[in-house]
Amino acid sequence: MNDAYHALIRGQRSGVLAALKRAGLRTLSLGYRLGVSLRNLAFERGWRKTFRAPVPVVSVGNLTTGGTGKTPCVEYVARFYRQLGLQVALLSRGYGSEAGRNDEALVLEENLPDVPHLQGGDRVSLAQTAVEELETEILVLDDGFQHRRLQRDLDIVLIDATCPWGYGYLLPRGLLREPIGSLKRADVAMLTRCDLVRPEVLREIRVAIARVTPGLPIIESVHRPAAWRNAAGMESALDDLRDRPIAAFCGIGNPEGFRQTLAGLGINVVAWRTFSDHHAYTRADIEELQSWARQLPADAVLATTQKDLVKIRVDQLGERALWALAIRLEVTSGQDALEFLLRKTAKIQG
Repeated sequence: MNDAYHALIRGQRSGVLAALKRAGLRTLSLGYRLGVSLRNLAFERGWRKTFRAPVPVVSVGNLTTGGTGKTPCVEYVARFYRQLGLQVALLSRGYGSEAGRNDEALVLEENLPDVPHLQGGDRVSLAQTAVEELETEILVLDDGFQHRRLQRDLDIVLIDATCPWGYGYLLPRGLLREPIGSLKRADVAMLTRCDLVRPEVLREIRVAIARVTPGLPIIESVHRPAAWRNAAGMESALDDLRDRPIAAFCGIGNPEGFRQTLAGLGINVVAWRTFSDHHAYTRADIEELQSWARQLPADAVLATTQKDLVKIRVDQLGERALWALAIRLEVTSGQDALEFLLRKTAKIQG
């Protein structure tokens, strides 16, 4: 369903029925736009109350739904502050988890074991808990651009260079959660996956941002593969799987981004499968993946994302090894400007 929906809104499905479906989705987008506009107006006019935390708040968010690379950026920001000796806490809504711990939280707990991660619907209450009980000195708000109740001192908005404007429409006709004009609220725009597009595409995105909000700092970044990791905590070098047939699967917001990353590593992907974003793997899903794996060549390996592996928690499927690609965000342009703003927000000199 995820692939079919994206193919529809991208315009890859043709015919009268597809055109009618897109027209219907566009009509629904008008209602969505009205709701977003009224909600933003309520905050701008002060009709809805906001809360100021006693410590600085850095928000990492986006304009589109899913897949821009928030988790690696949240990790980057939290790690930056930890290296400065600050007590950091992460706050998030916890989408995709009935138990309160979703895939993003599990990944961040693995990668940042010394940074507490609080999840829940009331992030104002979470902020108070983090400050009063955990002695937090700075809060990092995950997926916070649309969460306006908690005031923030720095708004970082991520824009996926491979799909910057959500196919040009608000949900559900496109992937935009807000109109592009909402960038006026941002303090920083960070372009992600910049290595997957041509330089002229990056220039076009920069021009579009400057047209909306002249002078907004623009940072460029890539999602750099770090290593292969399995459920047992073992790591393997990136080159180790290059000559093996790979069957890849994932349940993330931008599966094509993962596929392009594998291609960039020279991986031979012989089979491919996707699930919906934040997919909760069931026993039936695991059995199906095992059957799928058994049909692969004997020397094949399964590859997935770290977000998927933390939910599956096995190092083999169908007698085939299962590895996850660990990703780190690397700033390729504007790092000095970004670090200056991060330090300024935390009131740290240097």
